[in-house]
Amino acid sequence: MDSILIRTLNGEKTNRPPVWFMRQAGRILPNYMQLKELYTFHELMNDKDLASKVTLLPIQDLNVDAAILFSDILVIPHALGLDVEFKKTGPIFNNPLNFNSKAADLEFDSSKLNYIYNNIKQVQSDKNQNTPLIGFCGGPLTVFLFMFKREGSKDHMKKAIKYLYENREESKKILELITESSIDYVKGQCKAGIDVFQLFETYCGSIPYELYVDLILPYAKRILTTAKKENCPTIFFPKDFGFGISYIGKDICDYVSIDWHTSIFHAREILNNEIGIQGNMDPRIFYEDYKKIETYLNTLTNFGNQNFDWIFNLGHGFLPDIDHKKVKFVVEWIKNKNWNRA
Repeated sequence: MDSILIRTLNGEKTNRPPVWFMRQAGRILPNYMQLKELYTFHELMNDKDLASKVTLLPIQDLNVDAAILFSDILVIPHALGLDVEFKKTGPIFNNPLNFNSKAADLEFDSSKLNYIYNNIKQVQSDKNQNTPLIGFCGGPLTVFLFMFKREGSKDHMKKAIKYLYENREESKKILELITESSIDYVKGQCKAGIDVFQLFETYCGSIPYELYVDLILPYAKRILTTAKKENCPTIFFPKDFGFGISYIGKDICDYVSIDWHTSIFHAREILNNEIGIQGNMDPRIFYEDYKKIETYLNTLTNFGNQNFDWIFNLGHGFLPDIDHKKVKFVVEWIKNKNWNRA
């Protein structure tokens, strides 16, 4: 595959950083909005042709260097027996976990993930052979916290974290189930044909980084190691991990995606030198005018000159009201910029 993303992940020196965006499959694209008027999120995700179309829209509309599978991190709780419903206000569970829940209440049904593997195969059939496909799943802590979400609930994170502290041993059993299910899921994605794997630990910062390192990171490592064993390059996104990224070794992942709370220059200083870096544009910069956006991009010139192991991305996903034309401007700026890489 002749892909700047794959070449960068494999340690090759390229003339510019590759660029793709979290939450690029949908949300800000007019063509996606048109599809949303005709189909529900569930319908888009469950129809292989529609899922493939949405997955590949950013290649067509934004000219990014990679596609990321159109799916959701809550497919694992669904496979564990929770009834997930995707509403306009966001996903909820009709039978979420509560203070009385036990790991024994959950049972993994791998067949509930088969449609996703069919989606991956369809994307591979539809896309250009040099366009890499990124697969993903949610990090163990993030998935655990979401599993307490019910309709109308605004404090499910607090309840989930309270459960984690009060019921540590039972929480470990649930986290083990999430991890084993995710491992099975990663294997299925790799077998179906993904080219890169990213683990989204969106709520990493919900607990102290020391606790994450001690309790959660071993689970995350097992999920990421599964992809590495399948010869699939790995990216880990531990949002709001802060200084905790210094605890991430090459044995855990190939690249770490940095959130916008952390300076990318500081992140490079404290991150293991053998690990590549992804990120970390604040998506709200897209609300500024083109001149200010370009001013921001120019601040990254030195970083891009000196770091060949860098993937340009956001420090979190797109916000829904971002102008896709400004995003396309950024993509073209990155591609046309002379990065002066020797």
